[in-house]
Amino acid sequence: MSALPDNPANALHGWRLRVYTIIFEADTRAGRWFDQVLIACILLSVAVVMADSVPALGAHYHRAFQVAEWIFTVLFTLEYLARLATVQRPLRYATSFFGIVDLLALLPTYLALLLPGAHALIDVRVLRLLRIFRVFKLSAYVVEYRSLAHALRASRRKIVVFISGVLMIVLVMGTVMYVVEGPENGFTSIPTAVYWAITTMTTVGFGDITPRTELGRFFSSAMMLLGWGTLAVPTGIVTAEMAAQRFSSPTTLPTPTTRTCHECLTEGHLPEALHCHHCGAHLPPWQHEPGGQGHP
Repeated sequence: MSALPDNPANALHGWRLRVYTIIFEADTRAGRWFDQVLIACILLSVAVVMADSVPALGAHYHRAFQVAEWIFTVLFTLEYLARLATVQRPLRYATSFFGIVDLLALLPTYLALLLPGAHALIDVRVLRLLRIFRVFKLSAYVVEYRSLAHALRASRRKIVVFISGVLMIVLVMGTVMYVVEGPENGFTSIPTAVYWAITTMTTVGFGDITPRTELGRFFSSAMMLLGWGTLAVPTGIVTAEMAAQRFSSPTTLPTPTTRTCHECLTEGHLPEALHCHHCGAHLPPWQHEPGGQGHP
């Protein structure tokens, strides 16, 4: 993609650039401290909600839990507004994955004013811990995550074919079990029988529906054995793709940083990168501490 034209009027500078570097990047000391404090607050806020759901604790400390919950919500609200105020394109951030997660982390507390009990949904804040990969310099894990994502994307057609085959098997076996067992043994309809076939083939086996006849048990045993075999298929597909990718890629990969593009908010650029690898926009100078992550 061609580089986006630079607009000096919209370029970040002054306090917006400083706050942006602290909030969105973690290669400076202030940025690392900010994200570490943020992660601690997320963990504490989730712990408060979980503790409040325990009857013994909620009965004695409900008021304290409510106060703590509102304190965390106000802090996260200020953080969310600061993110909107410092990015070049607030709407793009608000509709991004992390932007939506950040907003969902705020809404339950406010919704609880109208819908009691909605505050329990605050546990969605745990998704914000995905930032831990860049805060604690776990760049190697990010590279492995991208490798796994690439393997899944490369093998998606094979997985779709496999799932289609499994769906046909459970549909046929569910229909057979509906005919063999019948409504009197719990197989009240073909969809119910297909549900049984899925739980049996995936080796989950809830036990709420079980075959009663000898022929039904025979088919059930065959489904269980078939389930053991099918578990290895998707694993082998993805593993083969990962092995092929590992042999075709260099043994050592450059370490990405938390440097983000001001246009599209994509991070993971190399220290020497001049343009965004996603949208092609010009990258600002890399803000970092000497000897920090990605520093040669």
